[in-house]
Amino acid sequence: MAGDFSVKPAEAIAWSEVASSEAALIQRCLAGDDTAHAALVLEHHRLVLGLATHLLGDREEALDLSQEVFLRVFRTLHRFRGQSALRTWIFRIVVNQVRNRQRWWRRRARSHQVSLDEHIRDHGETLLGADAWTPDRELDRKEVGARLKAAIQALPFEQRTALVLREIEGLRYEEIAFSLGLPVGTVKSRLTRARQALRAELGDLRC
Repeated sequence: MAGDFSVKPAEAIAWSEVASSEAALIQRCLAGDDTAHAALVLEHHRLVLGLATHLLGDREEALDLSQEVFLRVFRTLHRFRGQSALRTWIFRIVVNQVRNRQRWWRRRARSHQVSLDEHIRDHGETLLGADAWTPDRELDRKEVGARLKAAIQALPFEQRTALVLREIEGLRYEEIAFSLGLPVGTVKSRLTRARQALRAELGDLRC
C-alpha cells in the first residue's frame, strides 16, 4: 500500500507537540521511505478505522474511507508543521472525509446517520455513567443501548462528531477544536447542546 503514495520533499519541520520518534518517522515518510509509510499506517490504522466506523456506522464503508484517509495523509504530509499531535491532525482528515462522503450521500438522497453500534454493543452505557454489569440488568442495558443509539443518531452531524471525539476517542477540547477547525468555545457549546439533547431525549437515564 505504501508504495502507491507520492509525497513531496519538505524542509525540517518546526515541531511543537510531536514526539521526537514520531517526528523522525514523518521525516522518513517525507523522504519517500516506504517502510516508514507502512509503519505510520500500522500505528494509526486502528484509530482511523475506529473513528470512521463510529461516524459512518458501517465497517465496510469505514474500511474504504480509511484508504482515502491515508492517501490524503501522505499527499498532504508535507504541510504538517507540528501544530498538533499527528493523531489529531489525522483525525481532522477523517472528519473532513466523512463530511464529504455524507454530502455525497445526501446529493443522492441517501440518508446515513452517525451510529455507535459497536461501541454501544460493547459499552452500552458508557456515556451514561453506568454501574457494573450484572446478569439481571442485561435487558435494561440493551434498552439503554438502543435508546442511546437512537438519541445520538438524531443529533446534528457536528454535534455527533464532537461527542464521539470527546466521549469515545477521549480527545481534549483543544484537540477536538483542531480536528473540527473550530474555536474551543464552539466545541464546548456543541458538546453542551448535544448532552442537553440526550438528556431531553433519554429522560430518566443519566447522561
